[in-house]
Amino acid sequence: MTTHDDAGATGQHGDPAAPITNPDRSLYNDDLAPLPRERRSWGWFEIFNVWSNDIQSLAGYTLAASLFIGAGISGWWVFAAILLAGLIIKVLCDLAGAPSVKYGIPYPVFARAAMGVRGAQFPAVVRAVVAIFWYGAQTFFASTAIALALNALLGNPGGATFLGLTWVGWVSYVAASLLQVYLFLGGIEKIGGFLNVVGPAVYLVMIALLVAIWMQAGSDMLTAVGSIFASDNLSTGAAITAFFGVVGTMVAYFAAVVINFGDFARNCRTVGEMRVGNSTGLILSLALFTFLSVFTTAGAYMVYQGGVGEPLTNPTDIVAQVDNVFLTVLAAVTFLLATLGINVVANFIPPAYSLSNIAPSRISFRTAGIITAAAGFVIGALWVSTISQIGLPTFVDTLGAVLAPLYGIIIADYYILRRRHLRLQELYTLSPEGAYWFDRGWNGRAIIAFAVAAVFSVATVWVPALAGLAGFAWVIGAVLGGVFHWALMRGRTVV
Repeated sequence: MTTHDDAGATGQHGDPAAPITNPDRSLYNDDLAPLPRERRSWGWFEIFNVWSNDIQSLAGYTLAASLFIGAGISGWWVFAAILLAGLIIKVLCDLAGAPSVKYGIPYPVFARAAMGVRGAQFPAVVRAVVAIFWYGAQTFFASTAIALALNALLGNPGGATFLGLTWVGWVSYVAASLLQVYLFLGGIEKIGGFLNVVGPAVYLVMIALLVAIWMQAGSDMLTAVGSIFASDNLSTGAAITAFFGVVGTMVAYFAAVVINFGDFARNCRTVGEMRVGNSTGLILSLALFTFLSVFTTAGAYMVYQGGVGEPLTNPTDIVAQVDNVFLTVLAAVTFLLATLGINVVANFIPPAYSLSNIAPSRISFRTAGIITAAAGFVIGALWVSTISQIGLPTFVDTLGAVLAPLYGIIIADYYILRRRHLRLQELYTLSPEGAYWFDRGWNGRAIIAFAVAAVFSVATVWVPALAGLAGFAWVIGAVLGGVFHWALMRGRTVV
């Protein structure tokens, strides 16, 4: 194995993010080029708000509430598991983001080092497909906020359904889809400013909602919360498995952002600011949001359901029960904006970069975004009637299991095999002499490592005999992907 310092890696006077000279046009456009340091305007607060909005989404609330209700262990252990997952994600994102801060490159370009300059199209497409599924799902969740406001104003008109949605549901879904495209077209800087406002606003509305419910619940609120935190129906061994299952599911939930975190980190001025943003956004925000979610769910269970049946886990369903039109509309608008914001950042921008990477000279970042929106629209339209039937935790674990090996491969390649050094110029050349040419631009060893690891990680979600490992699908896939890649590549000279 050979390595070299930054100056040798770039050939540009030691600047890791120096401009590219004479790139191959099939690998390069302005969106995929290294981002100059003078154009990087993000600090820790922008990263903090990326995570705050990701956590605050309606899907995030539903998942957190579902885990508290269905894990079968004490709520204190569920809370601890969620915070542990946040710490793990913070470490994973620090690892994934540092190369993009150093070199100014997005995830699809970073992946070329491990997969080959042509082979990187494969993980880019996989990431794009997963993001499009998430984009469609989050668009549906965002549309429920619009439907909530419309039903409150129109007096719940109801009517016939198509694919599980009434006419109000369809109007809301189309509106949510168009609003996201409008936000995307404003560019990354406007999106960052949007998140800076919406992130804190969501917490204010959630606190107002909790206060409104607590006032109605009175002393029953603490009784309901106590029953959730005291619940423990499993043996010691099963409880430990359930604990780490919660950790694994939460890690899988954030996996779609983890693997391509470089798409956001490249906008940061320094690695230190990125790390501070990850720490505060993931750990502090996750703790506050989880606290608000479980108290709100428990209070609504007592006030609106009388402690009978399954608790409501979608905040829009809870808000719909509050006898206050103003608060209902305000909460609906706030949850809508939060979900739209993170959907654009986490599930719109990544596939736009990834699809643009397939044919940079023909597919611009904006064109790729429109393709994403169109495909995601179809996915979201089928959410109620088809996709949601498998359950949100299973949906999350499956998508995470597909992405996990890719993360393990690119991280092991950069940190272990390449010792944190890349030849930046050669990420944009098709020359057979290039460091990332491999076999006609493809690293077959990395593809094999992905295939073997992905089969096993997905099997843990769907094969009954491996059901006990389902919550660990992402971790298993990432570790196996990295180990297999290292094993297959260790005999090859890496530069």
